[in-house]
Amino acid sequence: MAFYDFPAKHWQSLRTTNPIESTFGTIRHRTKRSKGCLSRDGMLHMIYKLGECAQKKWRKQRGFNYLAKVVQGVKFKDGEEVITADQKVA
Repeated sequence: MAFYDFPAKHWQSLRTTNPIESTFGTIRHRTKRSKGCLSRDGMLHMIYKLGECAQKKWRKQRGFNYLAKVVQGVKFKDGEEVITADQKVA
């Protein structure tokens, strides 16, 4: 599985889609109820604001301090950082 190539602290966050489903559920509910009442721009503004409000309730990701390493391309195997021979010398 692909999530083994990330830090072990991130595994639970990578396996779940609850935050995304919850946010889109709220947006879907609101847009269904107001269909035809808003212009395209008004609908986009409403969706943006709903997403912004939902974001306030999100928790910080576990192991967020590893995110910089993931972005830099550091390799992980089975949740542990892989240290190459070049890194050991330095």
